[in-house]
Amino acid sequence: MASAILNIEDAASIRSFAQKLTADFPALNVVINNAGIMRPENLVTQSADVADAEAIITTNLLGPIRLTAAMLPHLLKQPHATIMTVSSGLAFLPMAITPTYNATKAAIHSWSQTLRYQLKSTNVDVVELVPPYVQTELMGSGQAADPRAMPLKDYLAETIEILKTQPNATEVLVERVKPLRFAEHNGKEKYDAFFQQFNDAMMAPH
Repeated sequence: MASAILNIEDAASIRSFAQKLTADFPALNVVINNAGIMRPENLVTQSADVADAEAIITTNLLGPIRLTAAMLPHLLKQPHATIMTVSSGLAFLPMAITPTYNATKAAIHSWSQTLRYQLKSTNVDVVELVPPYVQTELMGSGQAADPRAMPLKDYLAETIEILKTQPNATEVLVERVKPLRFAEHNGKEKYDAFFQQFNDAMMAPH
């Protein structure tokens, strides 16, 4: 198994990485845009330079856009190819303590939809993974042990099963994320109540 490293925050690094990768692996036909950072932000007290917000946008949004742009000419030459993006349930029901993270994931969802539409007559599929709150270290070691989060092994198993059994799915939704994904379908009043309930629960000690 081979590996390669790039700086997802640097546009030039992404371009050189894509050139080397496609030269070394001419049959490569899948790109998974999975890099992401998640940081709490207090919009009332944050400093004027908004460094955290800029870093989150650069990694979570510009990174996938730049990497996909660099890889797409190669993918279009393959008999079949897939671009997989990772958004979040928070793209649809935001968590108040991570405002920029939510915004980048909402943008990734919108961008994935439009990318899929623009590529509809090509050989490249666009698949969006929409994770719920999962036991990873995205926001530190506490998240990995948080009983409110879905165990990582369970999330991976359910996701793989969906990919196997629903090969034409454009969004991969485990059952646990569906209340977030479809929250707005219940109307504004119920959405507002769910938003309040969800954020109160996430802010509560555990």
